Amino acid sequence: MKLTLTPGHIDLAQLQTLHAGHAQVELAATAWDAVRTSAAIVQKAAQGDAPVYGINTGFGKLASTRIDTHDLARLQINLIRSHCVGVGEPMRPEVMRLMLTLKIASLARGYSGVRPVVIETLMAVYNAGLIPEVPSQGSVGASGDLAPLAHMTLALLGEGRFLVDGKPVAALQALRAAGIAPLVLAAKEGLALINGTQASTALALHALLTFQPVYEAAILSGALSLEAAKGSDAPCDARIHAVRGHPGQIATAACYRALLHDSAIRASHLSGDDRVQDPYCLRCQPQVMGACLDQLRHCTEVLLCEANAVTDNPLVFPDDGALISGGNFHAEPVALAADAMAVAIAEVGAIAERRIAMLIDTSASRLPAFLCVEPGLHSGFMIAHVTAAALASENKSLAHPASVDSLPTSANQEDHVSMATFAARRLQAMIDNVAHIIAIEWLAAAQGIDFLRPLQSSQALEAAIALLRAKVSRMTEDRVISHDIEAAFGLILGGQLAQILHALPACKTFWPSRALAS
Repeated sequence: MKLTLTPGHIDLAQLQTLHAGHAQVELAATAWDAVRTSAAIVQKAAQGDAPVYGINTGFGKLASTRIDTHDLARLQINLIRSHCVGVGEPMRPEVMRLMLTLKIASLARGYSGVRPVVIETLMAVYNAGLIPEVPSQGSVGASGDLAPLAHMTLALLGEGRFLVDGKPVAALQALRAAGIAPLVLAAKEGLALINGTQASTALALHALLTFQPVYEAAILSGALSLEAAKGSDAPCDARIHAVRGHPGQIATAACYRALLHDSAIRASHLSGDDRVQDPYCLRCQPQVMGACLDQLRHCTEVLLCEANAVTDNPLVFPDDGALISGGNFHAEPVALAADAMAVAIAEVGAIAERRIAMLIDTSASRLPAFLCVEPGLHSGFMIAHVTAAALASENKSLAHPASVDSLPTSANQEDHVSMATFAARRLQAMIDNVAHIIAIEWLAAAQGIDFLRPLQSSQALEAAIALLRAKVSRMTEDRVISHDIEAAFGLILGGQLAQILHALPACKTFWPSRALAS
């Protein structure tokens, strides 16, 4: 399948496809004229007398150092080599596919002054399935994601390494095997390739895309907990949410109503229940999860804007031939969005942990202690909740905003930075933590509902229980629960649990990707 990119107009559905590696990429024919025009302007400036940053000068604090014309190509290759200082584990293949895509999209806007061959090489590498080996640490998210993008570029030059079938291969060998000529840089092209926010944006988009099934699973597990505790669905009444007006709250309440529709468990305690109100972890689910959804929708819009942006420096404006230095490489929008996502991710796990605590507490749920068939002889879910508490607490530390930190670099020339790359990178660990918390809640809620049999829940929630029970049996005595948690975790990350939500009409435009598409 070929996917045609129109620079400046890439949507989330296209990014999802490219993130998954389900298409080959090509550029809209209309983009090439602007690319050629801006490249010609740069080549002319490189031969001129006037100093232009990064074209015939040094970089950063060395911007006032003029470079001789015969050294301009060497200047660019030196830039790439000197900036390959990354450390840590390699970026995931999905992230690298997005990085390549975003760099193609940015350069193809025609404001960066690179020749068509640069964009063609990036596309050829993507289409060949080659994954540049890029260390995940070493960027402060201003002056662009310099180190990650330098390692990506080094592979294009035939000097770095690619990951082929998960194993590192010398870049020149991998390029030759794919029939791709190593890139030879001209004036400004090394700078254009490493200036930009494509690493931090790719990491943040990867988190957004991988959090979708986890968030949706949390809606389902929360509804299951409500049923297991014989909670009330009255707090999901549409009128409550309409008078407050928050779109995410309204949307999540509609999803809860759809999930709980026609539940015999709910019908069994509509009258005669002496509890006036449920704990907040049950009653306020639409408010909490809805606020998180609104935050994620906003972050999606920010990241889509950034995915279509031109973020290198200096920029070339073909209309009048101007070359202007600026600061679009500063990733503050990405950093703030990633920090907002971190808080939302942590909150989804935090309220789920409270529901697990409620389910195992006899005074709150009225279920057997720790969901045991024989409490005392067996400990049941006592320590599974401890794991959930540990993960929720860990996420609270990880949710501390990265964007409020800044360390000056480049001899104080780059004196305020965004820390966007870490802000986005830390999200994946948080998502895994939440997915494990939701896995524990799913297990606990299903166990709780088993105590209510023969009463049945709604069709959707019974489907969620059946999905789990196909992998994990009811716990009648103590056993190693970690295996059960991992089985549920796999179903959550793999999206199988979320598919149950997707079948409900009330949830068709629920998540940001579907809401924006509509």
